[in-house]
Amino acid sequence: MPVLSGDQRPDFLRRQVLTSRNVRGGRLVDTVLGGLNHQIEHHLFPSMPSPNLRRAAPVVRQYCAEIGVSYHETSLVDSYRQALRHLHDAGAPLRAGE
Repeated sequence: MPVLSGDQRPDFLRRQVLTSRNVRGGRLVDTVLGGLNHQIEHHLFPSMPSPNLRRAAPVVRQYCAEIGVSYHETSLVDSYRQALRHLHDAGAPLRAGE
């Protein structure tokens, strides 16, 4: 996900949506991840109870489409792949010194 700073920082909605991603899945994924697989909605509405995040997602997704803001969703496996790739890339300078 992009890192925004200084003059790049957009408004609240764009900052939360562009720097987060949701993990697709059913109720099992909701349970395993504690509802935080709806990361976008959690960042927009931090005090919303986790069970309601799933219900808010279609509304947020549609609004983002209307205003042209990219709404990023991925599978559970791909989410882990992205995180591990980022960690691998971040550790590259340390491995280069071996």
